[in-house]
Amino acid sequence: MTMIDWNRVGDLRSEIGDDSFVEVVEIFLEEADEVTNRMLRLTTSAAQAQALHFLKGAALNLGFEDLADLCQAGEHRAARGVMIEPDPILACYQASKTAFLTSLQRPSAA
Repeated sequence: MTMIDWNRVGDLRSEIGDDSFVEVVEIFLEEADEVTNRMLRLTTSAAQAQALHFLKGAALNLGFEDLADLCQAGEHRAARGVMIEPDPILACYQASKTAFLTSLQRPSAA
């Protein structure tokens, strides 16, 4: 599986236009940064499941495939009452975000 589904990114950009795409990316990154920063302080599996569910949905919308997969697996474990270790999810988010932003800056991106 690829870290970023560039076909999804291209489809989204085509569906909503360049200006709206930039706005959606900014909102996604702002909200995802907030959720990932909060994940280290969550103290219940229910809170983790809720945060992971939100992050998974946002990740799918923007084509962050690996992150969405990790969030889904973590959400399922957390929903069963198991506290998950957030570090792999946080690392995947940072790597995905970096790859995404770097590629968007290239003229041939998505």
